Amino acid sequence: MGRLTATSPPPARARAVVRRLTATYPDAVISLRYETGWQLLVAVVLSAQCTDERVNQVTPALFRRFPDPTSVLNGSVEELEELVRPTGFYRNKARSIWRGATYLLEHHDGELPRTTRELVRVPGAGRKTAAVVLGEAFGIAEGIAVDTHAGRLSRRLGLITETDPVQAERSLMVIVERRSWIAWTHLLIAHGRAVCRSRVPRCDGCVLRDICPEGRQRLSVARRHPRARPAAPRDSSRAAPGMVSSWTDLTSSSTPTASHGTPTA
Repeated sequence: MGRLTATSPPPARARAVVRRLTATYPDAVISLRYETGWQLLVAVVLSAQCTDERVNQVTPALFRRFPDPTSVLNGSVEELEELVRPTGFYRNKARSIWRGATYLLEHHDGELPRTTRELVRVPGAGRKTAAVVLGEAFGIAEGIAVDTHAGRLSRRLGLITETDPVQAERSLMVIVERRSWIAWTHLLIAHGRAVCRSRVPRCDGCVLRDICPEGRQRLSVARRHPRARPAAPRDSSRAAPGMVSSWTDLTSSSTPTASHGTPTA
């Protein structure tokens, strides 16, 4: 194979993205803390309009009191609300967790289903949430969680053009090798936070600059106009970097939506 460039076929560049970012961020993993699939689902629900750091501060006490769906229904919505209050939108989130627990006990004996088709039927879970839970908790790759960073970077790299998370996921599933579906989101989150930031990406120090169309364009402008800062392309899905978690589904009807691009309905 010849030298890769910014115009090389998307599948070849996607493979290079995975290789290079894996070498750069060998410890790129989800930051939400959990012990079971149910706990991960709850943590993802709580991450709407909330940082992962704050969620991780709340979940230890929450999971001690409500470690599984059965314990949730043995408690009260009011107690659940008080425990999740620091994450914001606590009434909606508590109701979503309660409905999710009820659904799982009624339809799956309290266990999480292990297919996207079944998991998206659980209140609070859309396609992005399903991809995160299946991939992280069970190692099952049935989709790609397209969060804020994964969507923005995939577009900047010229791999996709879609801004809708579901459409973007479908395109990426064709371009990215299935064995890399789970890692894709984590790698792009790590790179998006460290280098390819929303407003001012650090293209000069990027390990992907030779295969990134937007990066090449930005560097070209910077060379011609050393004092000029290239304007960021308009991206309506852009959120302030590092402000909110990117895991929650955009179109989930049971929890408040965050300004994501993402994992993840």
